[in-house]
Amino acid sequence: MGTHHAIRPRLLAVSLVVALVLGVGGGVLWATLSEGDEDPPEVVLGRESVEDVELPDVEVLDIDGQTVRTGGLVGRPLVVNLWYAGCAPCRREMPDLAAVADEYGGEVRFVGVNPIDDVDTMVDFADEVGVHYELFRDPDGAFLDAARVIAFPTTLFVDADGTVVTQTGEVDADDIRRQVEQLL
Repeated sequence: MGTHHAIRPRLLAVSLVVALVLGVGGGVLWATLSEGDEDPPEVVLGRESVEDVELPDVEVLDIDGQTVRTGGLVGRPLVVNLWYAGCAPCRREMPDLAAVADEYGGEVRFVGVNPIDDVDTMVDFADEVGVHYELFRDPDGAFLDAARVIAFPTTLFVDADGTVVTQTGEVDADDIRRQVEQLL
């Protein structure tokens, strides 16, 4: 009888995951196949695309707790990475983001936006993986919400005028370089 009770929670969890995957997949398929006057929004890795729109202009906090408007980050090509320390894909890509940011120096501005970690956790992890670019906190999720991000990591490649040119999930150094070259 003990085995029977242990199986139920697992069966319930597996059933919920299957239902979620089928629901999301069906919704994407329906949106793709539905007819109408307008094209459905492009969906990428569980995110509604924010490509070809202006970078959201909301308040975030720098590591000293000072308010910064994200709209003020534009003016030259910009790479905005949304991440947090406990995210395994974020951990994999951060060293590559750091390396490419160092390569492009003053040509392209790289920033990290973290909606989850406290300042110490964020800074300690960034130091551990070699990140030298600007870090911001989004403790109330204003930027996360305005950019319509629901999965981590997400990277926005923004042109000098503030238009989001590309939105990606996990990236490697070659992906980042390719996207950055399109911004220059």
